[in-house]
Amino acid sequence: MTVHTRTAAIIAGGQARRFGGRDKGRLLVDGRPIIVRQVEILQRVADRIFVIGEPPQRFADLPVVVYPDVIPGAGAMGGLYTALVSAPDDLVIAVAADLPFLDAGVLTRLCELATGAEAAWVRTDAGPEPLIGCYRRSAAGRLRAAIDEGRLKLAGLAAVLDVAELSGEELAHYGDPARLVTNINTAADYEQIQ
Repeated sequence: MTVHTRTAAIIAGGQARRFGGRDKGRLLVDGRPIIVRQVEILQRVADRIFVIGEPPQRFADLPVVVYPDVIPGAGAMGGLYTALVSAPDDLVIAVAADLPFLDAGVLTRLCELATGAEAAWVRTDAGPEPLIGCYRRSAAGRLRAAIDEGRLKLAGLAAVLDVAELSGEELAHYGDPARLVTNINTAADYEQIQ
């Protein structure tokens, strides 16, 4: 199998409206900030790691480059687009900053799946998880077109991209699927994992 270099992007630009504006990536899980945990996992599977978010000094303690959104106000779709146009490598792992339980094996498998498609993401019974995914940089044009048309829902990318999916059944090989896709949108979500 050909070895591909990979970039990883942490999409951290959200306003966290449902979480009172708190920086979800800085929430402590098992005594450590989520984003620090993520960087450690991503270092195992990517050659480069960067963050999409502002202001840059928010991430000064991390060994990462920070890029602001290329298209302000386009939400997570804009963050993903920024990741793709900023990445030097063809394969771009994209994760949301509020995912405390990333798994290197899952991310590696997604990159394997993406080599035969434009993207690969996790799909559980709850639906797709576009920000536990790997995207080809060549998909940036289609993302830009969707943004320009006002289609900002990441789950809608399946209509414009060739997306391979890692099923919940396969995800279970790496651990408890519910835990692996846990994200923190609300204070109640955070309390559940404490």
